[in-house]
Amino acid sequence: MAESLPHDHITPFDNASKGKKEQVAEMFDDIAGRYDLMNRVLSAGIDVGWRKKALKILAKDNPGNILDVACGTGDMSIMAARIVKPQKITGIDISAQMLAVGKNKIEKEGLTSIIELQTGDSETINFPQNSFDAVTVAFGVRNFETLEKGLKEMLRVLKPGGQLVVLEFSQPKNGAIRSLYHLYMGIVAPKMAGLFSQNKKAYKYLNESAKAFPERQQFTDILNKTGYSATSYKTLSLGICCIYTGRKPSN
Repeated sequence: MAESLPHDHITPFDNASKGKKEQVAEMFDDIAGRYDLMNRVLSAGIDVGWRKKALKILAKDNPGNILDVACGTGDMSIMAARIVKPQKITGIDISAQMLAVGKNKIEKEGLTSIIELQTGDSETINFPQNSFDAVTVAFGVRNFETLEKGLKEMLRVLKPGGQLVVLEFSQPKNGAIRSLYHLYMGIVAPKMAGLFSQNKKAYKYLNESAKAFPERQQFTDILNKTGYSATSYKTLSLGICCIYTGRKPSN
């Protein structure tokens, strides 16, 4: 049984009657129509470069069939189609409204023959064992209700030798940069998000969940514990983001 971690208990709302998974779906349904604009403004577009770097690592494997977990509005899936050029990408997410936005984007990009988005839960992935050459997660693992359970499910559907690539926020180690990061994430970002949406809690939750998330070596240790091999991480942009990689053992 997957172990519950402190991060698993960080939720968007103070609502004891709903679990984290349900709260996260509700939060993203609420902000779906403004999510892409908020992301571009709040990150000054830097998240686009992070995704490109992660996908260039994946492209070296030349995977034919990719699963994009917590795909949201499809940014990672669309970019993967351009950079990695697989035969098929399947994106899953628990937010129906985020998926609706993503499907419209994919149709406009002319990528419906390559990318399929569908409702799906990272902890109960509706595909057989050894289904995918690669799995990607961009800024989604911190939203898993039970992190270890989600990681084990992604491992299950990976083919032997297949690679997991995760992008996630981390906290800078440099004291001055870390202070600025906390100021931005804790105060500036929620206030700016309020210009686009009444749901400021979405960006407060982002800050709280990023603070509590096991990062760098801690996260690679969890990957090792849940069965991945050849795990590693790489910091980006002064340490505010990390690329994590791991593989399903071949034997």
